[in-house]
Amino acid sequence: MTGPDYQFASDNAAGVCPEAWAALDAANHGSAASYGADDYSQQARRLISQVFETDCEVFFVFNGTAANALAVSALGRSHQSVLCHESAHLETDECGAPEFFTGGSKVLPLAGAHGKIDISALQTALERGHGFHFPKPGTLSLTQSTESGTVYRPAEIAALAEVAHARGLRVQMDGARFANAAAALAPHGISPADLTWKAGVDVLSFGGTKNGMLTTEAIVFFRRELAQDFAYRAKQGGQVGSKQRFAGAQWAAMLQDGAWLRHAAHANRCAKLLADQVRAGGKVPVMFEPEVNAVFLELEPEQARRLGQRWAFYPFFGQHGYRFMCSWATPVAAVEELVAELI
Repeated sequence: MTGPDYQFASDNAAGVCPEAWAALDAANHGSAASYGADDYSQQARRLISQVFETDCEVFFVFNGTAANALAVSALGRSHQSVLCHESAHLETDECGAPEFFTGGSKVLPLAGAHGKIDISALQTALERGHGFHFPKPGTLSLTQSTESGTVYRPAEIAALAEVAHARGLRVQMDGARFANAAAALAPHGISPADLTWKAGVDVLSFGGTKNGMLTTEAIVFFRRELAQDFAYRAKQGGQVGSKQRFAGAQWAAMLQDGAWLRHAAHANRCAKLLADQVRAGGKVPVMFEPEVNAVFLELEPEQARRLGQRWAFYPFFGQHGYRFMCSWATPVAAVEELVAELI
């Protein structure tokens, strides 16, 4: 290896998981209907409806930016705003895609501790402006799990969604790491349905890439009427795959035997192991208690420089905050090697 090990840089840095890889190979034999009319894609849609315990409209796109931007574009008009947390990807990492696909909707960032929107910040934002001189609130976007590695509980989602719906807003969830949130809360008897439509989420951007799949995300409409003409919107945005069976096959393979949750749970366990061992060493502060697969550490500049010669990781949250992300493929041995250099 000629440069730093990207093991902890991002869950995007991991390869394709075995189930998805095998599904790609299986789908590569023979021919199939194009543009999502294939059996693999239809099976994947059925399985997504089963996972969420309700009949959904499902569309597959190539990446998370498109999933979020297209989803919010279906929920509001260009004169409306999209409200999200100030650290959300819609605000910090989508290069203006939400504004582009909505035709001009203004993204309004909201404050809140640990990556979660504060309900009072939402209420205040809904009172901003004076009539038609200010964008009309149209969509509330929640990130699950959050950019701080925390998880919204169903009651928290429901409280925010209730405020939003009372004012006529729709609720979208950026679930790039939804699998990690679902795996973290499954032992507490909380289901994917509890985290989405039962709590008031109208549309979910369901992440596949960070969970081990190749170039595929799912947009899940729990309110099917909101998906009217969405196929045209996706096609216009260049997000309809002609050989969509390769997306459908991966989703079907990951969902049918729970691999999506197993891989997410492994990533979460590695993050907890990392945080626990670093905390036990007593030399490096852990910024937040990890709930999913992200660990945030406080490092001095020299520590970060020295560690960066061996490992890739990203600066986050101020001058001394750094993020270490675990994935479906993170070996426990790599966690132990990193810890040994930290303590």
